[in-house]
Amino acid sequence: MNYFIGIDIGGTKISTVLSNDNCQILYKEKFFTKDKFEDNYKIIINIIEKIIKEYSVNIKAIGISAGGPLDSENGIFISPPHLKTWHGINIKKLLENEFGIPTFLENDANACALAEYYYGNGKGSKNFAFLTFGTGLGAGLIFEGNLYRGTNNQAGELGHIRISEDGPLCYGKRGCVESFCCGTGISLLHEQLTNQNLSAKEIFDLAEKENNPIAINTIKISSQKLGLAIALLIDLLALDCIVIGSIYSRSSQIIDKYMLEEVEAEILPINKGLCKIKVSSLMENLGDIAAITVAQKGQKND
Repeated sequence: MNYFIGIDIGGTKISTVLSNDNCQILYKEKFFTKDKFEDNYKIIINIIEKIIKEYSVNIKAIGISAGGPLDSENGIFISPPHLKTWHGINIKKLLENEFGIPTFLENDANACALAEYYYGNGKGSKNFAFLTFGTGLGAGLIFEGNLYRGTNNQAGELGHIRISEDGPLCYGKRGCVESFCCGTGISLLHEQLTNQNLSAKEIFDLAEKENNPIAINTIKISSQKLGLAIALLIDLLALDCIVIGSIYSRSSQIIDKYMLEEVEAEILPINKGLCKIKVSSLMENLGDIAAITVAQKGQKND
């Protein structure tokens, strides 16, 4: 049996796992992301060395899932907003020189799309999108069974499409999808309404547990904008399945109440019923399985 190492790199935490061919996680270690690249890299190296020492297995590849923008083909980070000190880092070259193991880097939305397509709720679909809906909002796209990266490897930046003249200023573009439909956007939107700085989780807790009207209104606005973005995706790409992760995985019931109405109102009549909208089935393991899937797919295509 072959074995793979997956590294899920986020702005808040970094997780490193070992898995087998069946994506069964045999070992996992995570830590909070440090400010400097060098500090993170040192910890990652130590974890991989520990895995190699403790498990006498044939590690075929290392897969990395991380927020973009990235040069996936060459394994280079290009100014990711949540990993400011990683700009220009060729992680593929560094790890391959360190361990002699083929290493592959993929945008987290693309990696999650692959994970859901092969192991989750995207299984069996033909034209499919995964929406991150976490700290930010990106889309991973799979057409006719193949990951679509676009001409410059940057396809799927749904979050940066402007859908409103006003709204929070999120990542330099006011009124974009991400201004409303991500953890940061929801927090900023609620702050505009109340002058109170709360996390997205706190806002959902207020709405779901305390029936707070302003929190509910914040989620309503966010969910309607998400519905608008989803209708745009379905009409543009004629998708048969969309899987949404992170915040939607935890709070789909309250989001659906407003989001599905908006999809129904905005979508072309011919496309009604065409696309199933599903919650991520991989839940808390999604990032780890995404990184492993990058390693598996990269090794097969290498």
